[in-house]
Amino acid sequence: MSILEKIRSKGYELPQPPKAIAAYIPASKAGQLVFTSGQLPLKDGKLMQTGILGKDLGVDDVKDSMVQATLNALAAISGVVGDVEHIKEIVKIGVYVASASTFTEQHLVANHASNLLLEIYGEAGRHARFAVGCSALPLGSPIEVEMTVLIHDKIVT
Repeated sequence: MSILEKIRSKGYELPQPPKAIAAYIPASKAGQLVFTSGQLPLKDGKLMQTGILGKDLGVDDVKDSMVQATLNALAAISGVVGDVEHIKEIVKIGVYVASASTFTEQHLVANHASNLLLEIYGEAGRHARFAVGCSALPLGSPIEVEMTVLIHDKIVT
């Protein structure tokens, strides 16, 4: 089963590569690595939700947003290398969580992204990661995801 078929089997669609909303590019290739900029849970050009974890939202409330931001990161990578099939390995993800001062479950929020990547890529989806809390994120987003991946050797972009 292809990566796109696996994504669809989960009930999701890979969006078009995102467009930058400021002075940056969505993803950058350096050798066989691709680094994404932080991806928000934008769907059809709109932020899926706003809020602060531990105040307005709980861990399960942001699952769909985490999935969308992760798919947006994969789409950004696809925009640089042409196809998510070219991803050999997910190297690292970073998850930023807009958090109340007492919220300490950032790692559980990040699990929504990690679990999706494992389901899609299998062992190649196992990655290093960080999950940190912050007081606010762009546009009031509750989460933001960045990703570093290794692409197959024969890909020329």
